[in-house]
Amino acid sequence: MSKPRKQSTEQPNKASAKLDTMTALQIARVINREDAKVAAAVKKALPQIAKAIELAADALSRGGRLIYVGAGTSGRVAALDAAEIPPTFSVEAWQVQYIIAGGEPALGSAAETKEDSRELGEADMAGRRPGQADVVIGLAASGRTPYTIAALEYARAHGARTVAVTCNAGSPLARAAQLAIVTDAGPEVVTGSTRLKAGTAQKMVLNMISTGAMARLGYVYGNWMVKVHFGNQKLVERGLTVLHALTGLNQARAAQLLHDARTLPVAVVMHLARVNRDEAHRRLHRARGNVRQAIEEKRDQGKKKKKGR
Repeated sequence: MSKPRKQSTEQPNKASAKLDTMTALQIARVINREDAKVAAAVKKALPQIAKAIELAADALSRGGRLIYVGAGTSGRVAALDAAEIPPTFSVEAWQVQYIIAGGEPALGSAAETKEDSRELGEADMAGRRPGQADVVIGLAASGRTPYTIAALEYARAHGARTVAVTCNAGSPLARAAQLAIVTDAGPEVVTGSTRLKAGTAQKMVLNMISTGAMARLGYVYGNWMVKVHFGNQKLVERGLTVLHALTGLNQARAAQLLHDARTLPVAVVMHLARVNRDEAHRRLHRARGNVRQAIEEKRDQGKKKKKGR
């Protein structure tokens, strides 16, 4: 029988061996030095992260969903990203979802026993009816959480494309997925406490996947949030700032344009493509929400006509 692979996330960290004897500043320095290793670990996984970005963008462009699944810290990180994408990019809540062991109560309190249940993981995933149009991303720092493995296996068996996000190489979760993203930042400051470096790594990876997918879909213009949802006064002001930056209009004219257009993407297309609101709507519909494509549509059509001559 082969020896089980040592898990990096469960090993003691020599740098923090005397953590309980340190001053507050010493503790902060140790944690800071360890946190600095996270970005380097994520960097090594960039090719796999890029593939996940393309998978997510393709799924969303075809009317599919991006579904995260995890337990404990991993599930909460997933829930955070899923909750923040709709208001940031004005996509529907059903397009980016999360599943966490123990359900919504687990967001604010521990539900450790739930993560050991393969049956529960499979049942929770079955409730979402994953299919060929969807991408399912399973998160587990250890890569061995039964709940998450079973959920990912169920999704894959039903045609969904699957991605594992883990901090240990060669894990069962990585083997269960079609694509594995491994960010091994080494042992935690508090041995086994994956809410630290592992959780930070997972958040960084999900930031890249979801933001990258939205950029590929054209839900930003340049690096501006042109599809921001006006849920409060701060976001209305952000919309005016974006409109001013992209059009050069003063505040009064930008406010009038935004009022006439009713949404920021329509306002941007109206001004930069020099079209009325109805035409801006039609262009955005044809471009499936891609703001740059909507603006450049006429230019592209002109190129096609020349080629056809």
